[in-house]
Amino acid sequence: MRNIKITIEYDGGRYDGWQRLGKDESSNTVEQKLLEVIRKMTNENPTLNCGSRTEVGVHAYEQIANFQTKSSMRPLEMKHYFNRYLPRDIAVTYVEEVPERFHATLNAKSKTYLYRIAIGDTIPVFDRKYVYYCFGKLNIDKMREAGELLVGTHDFKAFSTVKKSKKSTVRTVESVDIYSDGNEVQITMKANDFLHNMARIIAGVLIEVGEEVREPQIITEIFESGVRNEEIEMADAKGLFLQEIEY
Repeated sequence: MRNIKITIEYDGGRYDGWQRLGKDESSNTVEQKLLEVIRKMTNENPTLNCGSRTEVGVHAYEQIANFQTKSSMRPLEMKHYFNRYLPRDIAVTYVEEVPERFHATLNAKSKTYLYRIAIGDTIPVFDRKYVYYCFGKLNIDKMREAGELLVGTHDFKAFSTVKKSKKSTVRTVESVDIYSDGNEVQITMKANDFLHNMARIIAGVLIEVGEEVREPQIITEIFESGVRNEEIEMADAKGLFLQEIEY
């Protein structure tokens, strides 16, 4: 049995996330579109493991997945097959055969998400589906101050929509970097893992700090409370991208 690793990029705008299970199970997912092609390509029904399960409307510059197959197709042939039959908003950029023990989910060491915010005088027409437009100015210094308070190992339950879980909600955020060029602000978050909606909630808090609706200290207050502040809205999914997964 061969173990195949694929690198994928996609526009998540019209999908119900990478995967939907249970009561919310959906066939309109990125995973399902890939599996349909894999089944057609191999005449098999494999399991597809992914590096990070992106949520509804979230995009990916670089998603990683793997599956096992008995197919004798070469990696380049697989890549061409994928891109011939996948919808145009999903592309496989690289295919390689990897050791049997590689698992896209279990072997991931860190994940990086990027949140894009447009701050120019006008809403960007061609990027409007991929950026959140902020109508006011953002205080970048305060956003950076708040971002520094997120770095480290903390219980991030209050920065997620997790309600009840037997699994730990402690995560380690390695960095939160905020860049601005006058037209766009980019928030880059790197962590060993992200809880459900954690990246969007962090972005939403940082935006409110930038708008000076909140002070940077709100980060500490949320950690201490252990409860999500429902008054702070999650940032719009369309501005969020899975940027990189490291192994």
